[in-house]
Amino acid sequence: MMGTMENDTLVTVRNLKIFIYTDNRCNKAVNDVSLSIRKGKTLCVVGESGCGKSITASSIMRLLPELGRIEEGEIIYHGEKKEIRIDQLEPKGRVMRSLRGSQLSMVFQDPMTALNPVYTIGFQIMESLLYHMTLTRPEMRKRTLALLKDMGVPIPEQRMYEYPHQLSGGMRQRAMIAMAMACDPKVLIADEPTTALDVTIQAQVFDLMKELQRKHNTAIMLITHDMGVVAEMADDVVVMYMGNIVEKGTVDEVFRTPRHPYTVNLLRSIPVLGRGRDQKLNPIRGSTPDPYDRPKGCQFAPRCDYATAVCQEKMPPEEVVDTTHLVRCWNHGKVSSNGR
Repeated sequence: MMGTMENDTLVTVRNLKIFIYTDNRCNKAVNDVSLSIRKGKTLCVVGESGCGKSITASSIMRLLPELGRIEEGEIIYHGEKKEIRIDQLEPKGRVMRSLRGSQLSMVFQDPMTALNPVYTIGFQIMESLLYHMTLTRPEMRKRTLALLKDMGVPIPEQRMYEYPHQLSGGMRQRAMIAMAMACDPKVLIADEPTTALDVTIQAQVFDLMKELQRKHNTAIMLITHDMGVVAEMADDVVVMYMGNIVEKGTVDEVFRTPRHPYTVNLLRSIPVLGRGRDQKLNPIRGSTPDPYDRPKGCQFAPRCDYATAVCQEKMPPEEVVDTTHLVRCWNHGKVSSNGR
C-alpha cells in the first residue's frame, strides 16, 4: 500500500526533506517523509499545526514559500504516458503549469484569500478551462454552469457573475472546489478545506468530495487536524509530528490498533458521541517544541509517557508493524490503546 509502489499509485513522495531558512537558522519543516496517493482513494494527513502537513502538500504542487527549499527526496507523478519528477521541475515552468489544474489540483484553506476579489466566480473557473482545454466560449460557459450546479450552488446562472465577497463562506468553498475540478484532475489536494465553515456546511463539502471521487475516480489527499473527519473520509492515514511521519497505515489499522503514543493521544482527545458531557477528555500535555530548537532524539519525547533514555538520544527508525502499518517509535510494543 503506502510503503510499496502499486500500479494504482498516482503520486509517490519518497524521503522528502524541505528546510526553511530564516535569519541564519534552519527549520527542518519536512524531514524524511514518504507517502503515496492512490487512485480513487483518500489519504488523510493529520497532525497538530506546524507538523508539516501543508508544506508537504504545497511541495507536490510546487508552491513552496520563498524561503523553503527541497533539500532531498523525490516527488513522482505517475502519468498515463510517463512518470514525471515534480521535484525537478521549474515551479513556474511550462510543464509544471500544464500539470496544475489539469492533473493536480488544490483546494486551499481559506477561499477568500485564494479567490481573486476583482474577478467574477465564473471568470475564474473559465480561466482554468481556457488554459487547459480547447473549448468555445459558449461551451466554457455551459461547463462552468454545470460545475457550479454539481457543487450544489443555488441559482448558478446568477452566482457565476458574482464576486467572491458576495458569496457566503460555504459558497466560496464550493466555487473553489468547482475551480479545482474544472478539468477533471487525477489528484485533488484539499488543505483543511472546511476550517472556516460551520459543521453542517462542512459535512456537505465532504459529501461533495466523496461524490466527485465516485464519479471521476479521483485520488484525494486531505489535510486535516480533525480525527473525526479522518474516520469519515480516509482510506489511508498518515500521522505527522514536527516534520516526521510517526505512523501510517489504513484507517482501520491506525484507529483500531494505534502504535504511536502521539496517535493514541490524538484519539483520546476526541469527544465520543453518546458518552455525555461528563466524559473525560485527555489533552496532550505540553506543547510542540520550537522548530528552530528541536529536541535531540525523538521529537515527541518531551510530551510522551513512554519515553526512555534512548528516546532522548536518537530518532527511531520507521518499523513495519504489519504489511501496510508503519510506526516510528522505540517503544511501540508497549503502546496500548486501552481506555481510548
